[in-house]
Amino acid sequence: MCASARRWGQAGMKTVLVIVNHNMTIYNFRKELVERLIEEGYRVVVILPVTEETKKIADLGCEVIDVPVERRGTNPVHDFKLFLTYRKIVKKIRPDVVLTYTIKPNVYGGLAAGSLKIPYICTITGLGVAIEGGGILKKISLMLYKTGLFRVEKVFFQNAENRKVFEEAGIGRGRYELVNGSGVNIEEFNRISFPDAEKPVEFVFISRVQKAKGIDHFLEMAEQIRKKYPDTVFHILGFCEEDYKARLEELTKKGVICYHGMLQDIRPVLGRCQCLVHPSFHEGMSNVCMEAAAAGRVVIASNISGCREIVEEGITGFLVEPGNTPDLVRAVEQFLNLRYNKKMQMGENGRMKMRKEFNRKNVVLKYMEEIKKITDSYDKEGTGL
Repeated sequence: MCASARRWGQAGMKTVLVIVNHNMTIYNFRKELVERLIEEGYRVVVILPVTEETKKIADLGCEVIDVPVERRGTNPVHDFKLFLTYRKIVKKIRPDVVLTYTIKPNVYGGLAAGSLKIPYICTITGLGVAIEGGGILKKISLMLYKTGLFRVEKVFFQNAENRKVFEEAGIGRGRYELVNGSGVNIEEFNRISFPDAEKPVEFVFISRVQKAKGIDHFLEMAEQIRKKYPDTVFHILGFCEEDYKARLEELTKKGVICYHGMLQDIRPVLGRCQCLVHPSFHEGMSNVCMEAAAAGRVVIASNISGCREIVEEGITGFLVEPGNTPDLVRAVEQFLNLRYNKKMQMGENGRMKMRKEFNRKNVVLKYMEEIKKITDSYDKEGTGL
């Protein structure tokens, strides 16, 4: 354990500092962990870029500190300033434990906590394009991770392949544990009635609109399927992070797709659809696949880590080769030709799998156990961890 003389929070409360790069990382996927911490008497402080949506996080009972993050920026001067900002805040708050998510908070937040000898827990939610793409960017990213995680107490991984990359690179001192992503709230994503058999079959893509999420292959597939099955409907939900706006508008005018933009609640559109299509190139553990399955929807997804753990071939959905439009067309057509009762059964199979294996309550429990282990050790030693 790390040695430090930490200042306790308000009225003797133990403090958990959470560092993220977007409000969705907390509110959409880890709200239940925050609620559990507050319920058990912890002071929770969240560092993130503040937006209009951040109020929801403050309303949970957290303290919020605004720190902008260039999520895809590679300017070393800006990144060094981010590290200094994180370190200044961590030094002032002196939390009992720090939780970090996504690459820049993991690297620079972890480095800040480690330099102050404050224990921290890192979560790898996916390796990202830089590491997945290989080459010099992979080497730089792994070097940064090795620096940022040099004193980490625990590294939570969402799939075994990501863990293997860190093991082979000697990152994180071997203090690894696998969790099933952030899990899924099976009460919030309860079973939604399956669309009537008489209605047109509707599909949905829910993700950031970018190349790495397979949007090109989804659009190509939709054009081909619509020619052969003109009654089918293809929805797209998500923020357009790359230059796809003109193409989406064009295909919407042609009636090939229905682009809804970013929606705070995906359930109304998901409820109209029989199937989620997720042709992503890389994932930690796909939240949208878990959510769709929990709602009783069939899932067609890439055969990659972070998707194949969720989708059971022919039982809850279908797996396709990433980047292969013909294979995606094949899977969608295979789904279209299933009997209606078979589709319903596959959706129900997916929901039962989520209830059994991916319940978010179990993931929260893993984090609470690790946090308590750290803070209890401080209590026993008295002089720090």
